[in-house]
Amino acid sequence: MLRWIDVLTFAKYGNPEPSHRVEKTEDEWARELPPARFRVLRQQATEPPYRNAYCRSYEPGLHQCAGCHSPLFDSATKYHAISGWPSFTQPLARNAIRYLFDESHHMQRVEVRCNVCGGHLGHVFPDGPAPGGLRYCINSESLVRVAENTG
Repeated sequence: MLRWIDVLTFAKYGNPEPSHRVEKTEDEWARELPPARFRVLRQQATEPPYRNAYCRSYEPGLHQCAGCHSPLFDSATKYHAISGWPSFTQPLARNAIRYLFDESHHMQRVEVRCNVCGGHLGHVFPDGPAPGGLRYCINSESLVRVAENTG
């Protein structure tokens, strides 16, 4: 289980290596992604709160990166944070997420990106529920939910 000290350590000293990398030019991403997804994943935009696909969705499944389809979060770790964006307590794997210090907009935050393709997902905060205390505040545009296999 990751904790805030792990997040800060990764952001400061280096992130775990992903299982593989997906590298494309920005032109390739722009051709492949719908405009709203491109703005979030590649230009670090933020979608409007509460009016996004997964804010109020708690259906079981895995949430994958909308850019490269790498698994990021399990719906079992999603909770109602009243933030306006989907919130998760833990990533699916230690090496699923890349952590970077973000001082944009006159704030000090930790940005989270897909560790495979580098797509912007959102931010992580130390105000989540126990036991880990993390809140991954994620843009719906950066995610694709895949239903659990019931067969």
